[in-house]
Amino acid sequence: MTAPQRPPRLAVLVSGSGTNLQAMLEAVEQGTLDAEICAVVTDNPAAFGLERARRAGISAHAIPFNAFARRSDFDTELGQMLSTIAPDYIALAGYMRIMATTTVECYAGRMLNIHPSLLPAYPGLHTYTRALAAGERWHGTTVHFVIPELDAGPGIIQYRVPVLPDDTEQTLQKRVQSGEYQIYPRGLQWLVSGRIRLDHARPLLDGQPLSTPVIVEANECEDR
Repeated sequence: MTAPQRPPRLAVLVSGSGTNLQAMLEAVEQGTLDAEICAVVTDNPAAFGLERARRAGISAHAIPFNAFARRSDFDTELGQMLSTIAPDYIALAGYMRIMATTTVECYAGRMLNIHPSLLPAYPGLHTYTRALAAGERWHGTTVHFVIPELDAGPGIIQYRVPVLPDDTEQTLQKRVQSGEYQIYPRGLQWLVSGRIRLDHARPLLDGQPLSTPVIVEANECEDR
């Protein structure tokens, strides 16, 4: 008799409250994300994401960034911990540190991030403020593969909302984040199920080249 196949193991890296982690946990519970969240790792011992992990019975690990005199020492410690955890895939969920190139290359094609802009627009920080200052008509969030260059990996799915005349950074952020919780579990499901993969730095969705990310707009719930 063939043993049942175990679900893919997913490690989640957080730096803060872990709201995207919570969306993943709920997707696993609901059966829309076919993965085992095997560990949660943070650079911030005060991150509430650790508590979310513990409540769910998931291994939780803190590597305090400020405890290391050199960035390279932190990177080495994180790389060793991930090697011990041995996940099949990694999700960066509000993780506020740039990943070491060696770690990114080790998990090439198996690591996703979510960034609060319609990449390639507005990589880096303060995306809501910058979008409002530029008078953008649309803003949103992007799930993308992680490569060594910051926020530059191929995008696979985006959620976008219109920027309203009376929007503030807070109101725009709230609307965009509601979409994050929809599209990140969806993008991860595509990854762990083999629907999305990297082929020589080019994303393929269901075997077909994905030249631009799949767009999901506010109130659109249908999967592709």
